[in-house]
Amino acid sequence: MYDTKAHAYSFGPVAAQYQAARPSYPDALFDELERLTGRPLAGADALDVGAGTGIATRLLAGRGARVVAVEPSEGMAAVLREVSPGIPVVKATGDELPFHDASVDLVTYAQAFHWTDPERSIPEAVRVLRPGGALAVWWNVKDLQVPWLAAQQERLRAALPSYQHTGRGNSRPEALTASGLEVRTARLRWQRTIPVDQLVDDLTSRSYFAVLEPEQRAPVLAAEREALLAEFPDGLVVEPYQLDVFVLPRP
Repeated sequence: MYDTKAHAYSFGPVAAQYQAARPSYPDALFDELERLTGRPLAGADALDVGAGTGIATRLLAGRGARVVAVEPSEGMAAVLREVSPGIPVVKATGDELPFHDASVDLVTYAQAFHWTDPERSIPEAVRVLRPGGALAVWWNVKDLQVPWLAAQQERLRAALPSYQHTGRGNSRPEALTASGLEVRTARLRWQRTIPVDQLVDDLTSRSYFAVLEPEQRAPVLAAEREALLAEFPDGLVVEPYQLDVFVLPRP
């Protein structure tokens, strides 16, 4: 049986792998956020919800936003504080934001909105947004039109009981379009080149691996590493992504 809460809170023990191996975001994403929200990031008061180790948080701050990271996992927040001690961190979830009404210009979810209850998190975002503010949600999605990624998906689906319940298929972007709010969208494509071992560490940081006991995940990861090295004998993987962005202006 799939346990959503167990998956949502599984990241603390794998926070180091998350920080080291997860993909970042291209500069073009933040250009799109400014275009879709109709305002610059510089000077904006922002909440990055489900901030994790701060991968997106730091990039928002680098564009001049005044960002508060909102993260429920102590393990993830500890890494965020270590890597970015200047960024304030609040322990909370998007379903219950401990912030005043109309207090921020931007609420963001990078790879995190699917862990919320949209019937709570969307109204909460609207509540804390100022007039002219916006909720912004995005996901890096692996391009399954690429044969090796499609083959990897099939291997993981066969090996891991909860794999089919996680990731983009559980992201619920339809909850955004069903919210009754205006939804502005963009789609970007980008890629990264990384060593096979980094890709294996990335898999380790995924909830469908993190919920497993070490003796359960070790043989699956070893088999995946072997399959990847057979596909990429030089040890370097070109990993393409589709980046879907959704911006909901505050009504």
